[in-house]
Amino acid sequence: MADLTIRETVRERYAAAAGKGCGCNEVFGVALYEEVDTDGVPDSAVSASLGCGVPTAVADLHEGETVLDLGSGAGADVLISARRVGPSGKAIGLDMTDEMLALARANAAAADVANAEFLKGYIEAIPLPDASVDVVISNCVINLAADKLNALTEAARVLRPGGRFAISDVIADPGMDAGTRADMAAYTGCIAGALTENEFHIALDAAGFNEIEIQPTHRVHQHAASAIVRARKPEAP
Repeated sequence: MADLTIRETVRERYAAAAGKGCGCNEVFGVALYEEVDTDGVPDSAVSASLGCGVPTAVADLHEGETVLDLGSGAGADVLISARRVGPSGKAIGLDMTDEMLALARANAAAADVANAEFLKGYIEAIPLPDASVDVVISNCVINLAADKLNALTEAARVLRPGGRFAISDVIADPGMDAGTRADMAAYTGCIAGALTENEFHIALDAAGFNEIEIQPTHRVHQHAASAIVRARKPEAP
């Protein structure tokens, strides 16, 4: 399927989800935040989560850091990150969907969070300068990109040397059948577009990352699992 068709199909699905609160089961969405400290984050941000994990739980954020959340949706992970990096840090959300951006900005205002910012754009063309963030996170978003290598290369570009990549995403089993791969409903549901663990490792390496770790956490489909994916941009020579 053409890249623009994939992007528009994904955009329509997540635009429709913006007003619904879609954490509907134990493998995707709000249920995954039950053991996470979300004090100060509006319920409307957490309940609209469509993710497959909680990247802020594994990103090891520090005071004063700048964090970028790819595909930030209603803003839950951005607002959690903003609190963890403190007033001297900053959390930036990037999303291509006007409806989700409006919801995220409203959630930030309701939470009275001053160190969060939401930008419109594509993860394949991040509207930030080179070496401008310390940490890149995302929650079940890379698998939705039509050009995953480009998205990962962009993540590496905006990271400072030594910067960290820490995401939750779906990892396909090597034997995923062609029918599932061709199913666009499964694509927007974070399954059909997923890379295998080996493919993800190869793509991260090609994008310029090292210290790559991929740790499956729970099954999300007959042919796929959620995983924590960590990597690092090499230090400057």
